Amino acid sequence: MKAVVIYYSRGGVTKKMAEIIHDEIKNNGVDVDIFPVDIITPKELLSYDAIAIGSPTYYGILAAEIKKLFDDSVSFHGKLDGKVGMAFASSANIAGGNESTIISILEAMLIHGMIIQGDFKGDHYGSVAVGKVDKRCEDNCRRQAQRFVELLRKIKSETKY
Repeated sequence: MKAVVIYYSRGGVTKKMAEIIHDEIKNNGVDVDIFPVDIITPKELLSYDAIAIGSPTYYGILAAEIKKLFDDSVSFHGKLDGKVGMAFASSANIAGGNESTIISILEAMLIHGMIIQGDFKGDHYGSVAVGKVDKRCEDNCRRQAQRFVELLRKIKSETKY
């Protein structure tokens, strides 16, 4: 099993979230890479079983850099089918668009046929940071990463690629 955490971060908050998520995935026994979005190509996504993507919130949606990754992935539309996905986001303030940013990432993942899991506790759609990575955010990042790994294990044990 191999996972990747991809992020865009201007101020460092989304990067910090990505690092926490990466470390937790690794601590749960999954081989995982981490890249800023400008370092990875869309075609490289094909080599992963699970993809986590984080973005700051800009006008209530994902950053253009993350959107470009999805736009450029159209050439292998359908090839991410069955892979596990998750999203996380940061914003400057409460009600700053975190959930709509996460949903914009999840929409692209769902169109690719990826498998997404919500959470009945904590941050339901994906982990969010408001202004900074505080204990609440860190705990939710760790929980989301653990659930991501659990789902990946379930999928990989039931699916033959």
